[in-house]
Amino acid sequence: MSVAARQLRGNPARRTQRRRERSVAGVDYPLLVCALGLVAFGFVMVASASMSIASNCCGDPFYYVTRHGFALGLALTAAVLAYSVPVDWWERGGVWLFLLGLLSLVVVLVPGVGREVNGATRWIPLGPLNLQPSELVKLFAVIYVSGYLVRHADDVVNRISGFIRPMILIGIAGALILQQPDFGTTAVMLATVMGMLFLGGVSLMPFVVLFLVVAAGLLVLIIISPYRLQRVTSFLDPFQDPFNTGYQLSQALIAFGRGEWLGVGLGNGIQKQFFLPEAHTDFIASVIGEELGLVGMLVLIAAFAFLTWRAFSIGARAEAAGERFSAYVAQGVGLGLGLQAFVNIGVNVGMLPTKGLTLPFLSYGSNSLIAACMSIAILLRIDATVRRIEAEKGPARGLPWVRA
Repeated sequence: MSVAARQLRGNPARRTQRRRERSVAGVDYPLLVCALGLVAFGFVMVASASMSIASNCCGDPFYYVTRHGFALGLALTAAVLAYSVPVDWWERGGVWLFLLGLLSLVVVLVPGVGREVNGATRWIPLGPLNLQPSELVKLFAVIYVSGYLVRHADDVVNRISGFIRPMILIGIAGALILQQPDFGTTAVMLATVMGMLFLGGVSLMPFVVLFLVVAAGLLVLIIISPYRLQRVTSFLDPFQDPFNTGYQLSQALIAFGRGEWLGVGLGNGIQKQFFLPEAHTDFIASVIGEELGLVGMLVLIAAFAFLTWRAFSIGARAEAAGERFSAYVAQGVGLGLGLQAFVNIGVNVGMLPTKGLTLPFLSYGSNSLIAACMSIAILLRIDATVRRIEAEKGPARGLPWVRA
């Protein structure tokens, strides 16, 4: 044993310093591995779900795979850039980011600018790319509301106006997204923000009133829009009209039925071959259910549950370290990703009405992938910041269940 090693072994202070240095330099590897695993699994499933469709429509079975690989490169680049941004920069720029997002939502609706696909105008053409502002606005809303909860903590807890004020801007964003139209994204964004307000200390009664008002507004939108009402009624019994209004859901349920326990095998699914619409985007979970069965779906659900739990764990550690903005951002990211995954899988299995909402990390589409990867990168940056603060304060005390 070397002299330096003997000195380190006999010096508890130096050993403690070494552990602190490793803690500062460390990364939340379970979170990182889970996110990268979902991204890699999504690439494989997009390839499996899209080859037959791409071969028929584009003459190249790897058309969607190539584009998804390019999107994945953009997403990882955006994640690295997001990780390099200090947390306090996000706090200072939260309002401006959200206002920029609102402006982009307005630009989408300008005639001749926004691109329409399947009756929805959600994209801004940027050469080879199509920017979908609503995906980024969901992340910007989390950052904006997190900063608001820190700046106006007393008003949020003690005054009704304290939580109505941020809802005005969020409501404007929701109204613009509904004009695209995109009901699913609006619902997820509103639910995420309301959950953050509740965690921020909003008293129960005003929160219940606000929740009922929002729910009533969404219900009115469903009733006055024939296609939304049709989706609700068809989801209740898709096999009543399996070749018209209930076609998409009935084909998804058939896919899950064929999968049984272990699935028919990767690449061997039949429903993706022109039976199930949007198999590589909104209904990729049905392809997973058919090819990998119930076991595959349970593993997928467990991965999203772990990711959500990890985000809340980081939020709890940030709160304990006195980083309230970081805590709210972590909780908001966990809520947003968890809710979106829940809604997408719920739609696929017939628990919720059919709506166009991607499955985070897995569905084909660059904007959803970029927003999800940026969210994880910000979480990892928050974790690194909290690790540094914990190391400076010395051995952690309390909340042992969130230090894993």
